[in-house]
Amino acid sequence: MIAGTQSGVGKTSVTLGLVAALKRRGLRVQTFKVGPDYLDPTYLALASGRPCYNLDGWMTDKEYVCELFARVSADADLAIIEGVMGLFDGADPAALSGSTAEIACWLEAPVLLIANAHGAGRSFAATVHGFATFIPEIRLAGVIANRCGSERHAEGLAASLSSAALPAFLGAVQRGALPELPSRHLGLVSADAKQFSQAILDQLADAVEVALDGILDQARKALPIQAKPTRGMSPNISPATVRLGIAQDEAFHFYYADNLDALRKAGCELVPFSPVRDGALPPDLHGIYIGGGYPEEHAEALAANTGMLDAIREFVATGHIVYAECGGLMYLSQGIETLDNARHRMLGLLPAWTRMCPRRQSLGYMEAEFTRDCFWGEKGERLRGHEFHYSELTHVPEECPKAYALHYRRSDRPLAEGFQCGSVLASYAHLHFAAKPGAVVHFVNCLKTCIP
Repeated sequence: MIAGTQSGVGKTSVTLGLVAALKRRGLRVQTFKVGPDYLDPTYLALASGRPCYNLDGWMTDKEYVCELFARVSADADLAIIEGVMGLFDGADPAALSGSTAEIACWLEAPVLLIANAHGAGRSFAATVHGFATFIPEIRLAGVIANRCGSERHAEGLAASLSSAALPAFLGAVQRGALPELPSRHLGLVSADAKQFSQAILDQLADAVEVALDGILDQARKALPIQAKPTRGMSPNISPATVRLGIAQDEAFHFYYADNLDALRKAGCELVPFSPVRDGALPPDLHGIYIGGGYPEEHAEALAANTGMLDAIREFVATGHIVYAECGGLMYLSQGIETLDNARHRMLGLLPAWTRMCPRRQSLGYMEAEFTRDCFWGEKGERLRGHEFHYSELTHVPEECPKAYALHYRRSDRPLAEGFQCGSVLASYAHLHFAAKPGAVVHFVNCLKTCIP
């Protein structure tokens, strides 16, 4: 487990460097990301050459996390888990729920702590002491000092930890040694081979190479995971009975890897298509899933692709299912108004426009209670998920049917949401449904009703 003392300490860059360095030694590395984040996993997947999976203690539970971890990492030489925020930060300020520490406890994973060494001397040891002793169940296996000033500075930090009998000083990353990763309003820009090149990976790997042997020694001491598939998580996949189109391009690409695995296992053949570049839908689809992403960054291209817009409208008109989340909801709306006040017409399947805002509109966990039967279950059932968006819907008619009551952790008043218009269901909520096999089966059964 790669954890930080806080956000912004260099956790992602160090993790990517470790993955790249381990891979160039010929090891098969399976990556994971704690929490609901979609962006860091795109970098981790590119660095490892394997899909990255989210481990989230609030959206799922201990049994699910351990089973998923055991299944996905079974054929890897090493599993690297990037934490979220600081080691003990999560959904609850008074408990471990949703935190890196919670996942580390569940998996009994040795923790590598990334700490900012800039301007620190012996106080560095005091910081490490606090993290090493705060929760007894956490096994702090070692420390990497980021933004270190010099070799002499690193030697002093190592001596401060040794003198206090604290976890081992595994290495130092010199200030400026880590290349800056590009970012935009949601955080990092999603990784692709153009802006996250092999040269950047090599630079990251070089920066952490000094700590690699010590990290491998600690990884070998990790306890085995005792977990067996018990909740429909077997890798066995049912024969495909329905074809589900998945929007996957530069505008739409936010999906949880285990959600897609769950759909495949339940009998969905996942067929990728690009709303930006393709002129028509793939043939013989029973439904479409449009996830989150950056439709506002590609609004002009999406609006200009009239062939795809017409194809999806015709798809809906013939009663086929379309499910959309966040960026997908924006694409289904009347159009997108960008920050420069330009308006780009979209599918028009929802009776409202979406407007980009200069400030974040929502961030946090939520639970969707179904207020009517929908694609994911019957009235009264629930799924957990996450929201993070800078856009808002405008001029939503009161009579627009809504299928969800969204319950937020910081509010006692649920929000009526989940816009259900005929065979279309769209929401700002990114639902995690893989941990609820019944919800997946319900969705696939809805798709089967579209079989001629």
